Amino acid sequence: MNTITAAITAVGSYVPDYVLSNKVLETMVDTNDEWITSRTGIKERRILKDKDKGTSYLAIQAAKDLLQKSNTDPAEIDMVIMATATPDMPVAATGVYVATQIGAVNAFSFDLVAACSSFLFGMSTAARYIESGKYKKVLLIGADKMSSIIDYTDRTTCIIFGDGGGAVLFEPNTENLGVKDEYLRTDGIGRPFLKIDAGGSLLPASNETVANKQHFVFQEGKTVFKFAVSNMADVCEKVMKNNNLTGQDVDWLVPHQANKRIIDAAASRMKLPDDKVMINIHKYGNTTSATLPLCLADYEKQLKKGDNLIFASFGGGFTWGAVYVKWAYDTN
Repeated sequence: MNTITAAITAVGSYVPDYVLSNKVLETMVDTNDEWITSRTGIKERRILKDKDKGTSYLAIQAAKDLLQKSNTDPAEIDMVIMATATPDMPVAATGVYVATQIGAVNAFSFDLVAACSSFLFGMSTAARYIESGKYKKVLLIGADKMSSIIDYTDRTTCIIFGDGGGAVLFEPNTENLGVKDEYLRTDGIGRPFLKIDAGGSLLPASNETVANKQHFVFQEGKTVFKFAVSNMADVCEKVMKNNNLTGQDVDWLVPHQANKRIIDAAASRMKLPDDKVMINIHKYGNTTSATLPLCLADYEKQLKKGDNLIFASFGGGFTWGAVYVKWAYDTN
């Protein structure tokens, strides 16, 4: 009996129409295009301007794109995992609503929250359910409306984040393709450095927390950058070593799009040339849970069956890790 692995069999994506460019940001805060580009690699980001639409809208559109492209019947989906840091609301899980809206009537769903590592951790979770043999189609969606938690008078954060959604479908594979290995890490030492102070059980919403802007993202950039550069590169090296892979064996690095310098550092440690690194940070900024699937969507046509992909991310908390995937299909 062949071993069941969890393979990605379809990809979908969605980004809002509105483009927030560096030139526009120059009119909003004390910054400029050269400064932003040289330090982050970001030129523009997409923003969901409609106040009546939340993260679920981004997720639904990405899921619909996947279903249409792959001709998948949503009723056949067994599970929907919603990776997000910006759920529509507390208590009522966003993934549950998304599953219902796309017609996944036979699926159960839940939200997975691990900051910028949410989608990566979701990959591990989806793989385990597929490998169990009980689930045949697991839809993993990564989506965030980061503009809903960003203070656009704070130039340390407003230049970085954007809105978007991406989705992948996991199915069983018996050709030794799909998720091969992972190395996932967390460390609570990071809690003070990247967070939202208010709105949780520790500091519930009040007039004071709103007035003090404590419902927006706070980031101590230098500390986060330092941890991200070393740790994201470390886990990539660890996964490669565990699987006897060299830079020549890796076809693609699929990195979280937080900062171009962090991505470059990981690629350098892996001895990968630029043309083996998926980059779209210049177009979308950091879409948090959506960065990895948006990369796949942008590069899908270049992927070939059997390609070795290393996914890597780093997020608040701190959360980070790498996942090794053998690509399962040719697009063309």
